[in-house]
Amino acid sequence: MRSLVLWMIGLGALLACATTPAQADNPRYAAFVVDEGTGEVLHARRADARRYPASLTKMMTLYMLFEAIESGDVALTDSMTTSRHAANQSPSRLGVPVGDTIETETAIRALVIRSANDVAVIVAEHLAGTERAFANQMTSRARDLGLTQTTFRNASGLPNSRQTTTARDMARLATALRRDFPQYAHYFEERSFRWDGRTYRSHNNLVGRVDGVDGLKTGYIRASGFNIAVTAGRDGRRIIAVVMGGPTAASRDTHAERLVNAAFRSLASREQMLVAAAELTPRLNPIREQDAIAMEVAALNLRGPVEQGSVQSLPALRIVMSDDAESTDTPVRSARLEPPIADTPRNLPAPSRDQGWAIQVGAYAGQAAAQARLETVRDLNDALSQARAATPRIESGNRQLYRARFEALSAETARSVCRVLAERGEACFAVAPGA
Repeated sequence: MRSLVLWMIGLGALLACATTPAQADNPRYAAFVVDEGTGEVLHARRADARRYPASLTKMMTLYMLFEAIESGDVALTDSMTTSRHAANQSPSRLGVPVGDTIETETAIRALVIRSANDVAVIVAEHLAGTERAFANQMTSRARDLGLTQTTFRNASGLPNSRQTTTARDMARLATALRRDFPQYAHYFEERSFRWDGRTYRSHNNLVGRVDGVDGLKTGYIRASGFNIAVTAGRDGRRIIAVVMGGPTAASRDTHAERLVNAAFRSLASREQMLVAAAELTPRLNPIREQDAIAMEVAALNLRGPVEQGSVQSLPALRIVMSDDAESTDTPVRSARLEPPIADTPRNLPAPSRDQGWAIQVGAYAGQAAAQARLETVRDLNDALSQARAATPRIESGNRQLYRARFEALSAETARSVCRVLAERGEACFAVAPGA
């Protein structure tokens, strides 16, 4: 088992990383890739550094519009009137004259495909009276969705020094759009639309060109560089990728495509390894096996950030090394997107603090990585909400290792939680008292 895992990790270390040196040196660059189904981070680079969203802002404008449609406040056939303020927005614009109207469904296509700034203001004023009031509502709703580092000052994404976000937050927003409004996902797949005798083509060049890509939104202002949020699905798995700060649209698209392909390779390799590992006998004690693999990975002394999906390898141990030195904001604290997956069982026994069972969910060369893993896993199951998180240290030779454990559980809870996590592809071992 260990040799197989190390072979895969060694292969990944030799393969080209998805992030090139030129991108790493770009101060506006940030990227984030997540498994949409599990919330597991597959790649993160400056994911929590402040960035300007540019027209990725329109994802939030669309979210607010979709909510209004679903609540019955707006219909797809309703007309929205253009104000002077809306008509005076900087390009790109659809060009709706002052006093003229546009149907809601046309406005959706204008926002997704044309990225029309005038239409963003038309929607804002129709829903909230003024663009400022709408921006305040956007920010408040964003907080509800878990976008804790995002502030909106307008509906379009046009330059405003106080309108900031992060790559992680934009991935959260893309996740919320698909999760909450799947009935409108088809608009993000459309390549063009016609209005007033003209055909407008999408700025998202990955849709229809890269296998599995079916949305979502691009953006650009001079201060942000070229941004993109991408949704993609292959073989029953879905990912969301965000790239911010590209120097050109072409380089942004190329990098986003590489990240998407690397993420799916990583997921496919993991499944292949799980099958191969299951066929290996005899097996080691799972706790000792996990410890031994983590020790040998640490011995590789890999240089620089090695994050899930950064290379074409299997991130078997979910090893995430922080890139704090490059981040201009708070470091990553959790590899989990909110909210928890809806199908997580809710009827497991509550943990009891006077019992001595534990579960182990990882083993890491650094305590911070073990703590981050515990934050991630706690959100995956309600039965862990009151469990005691612990990172006991063990030593082997001149190396040390930190186990990621939840303690003070009953035997029934420990076994039940591990069964649920194992079904989701998460490493988990029930640990008897004293083990």
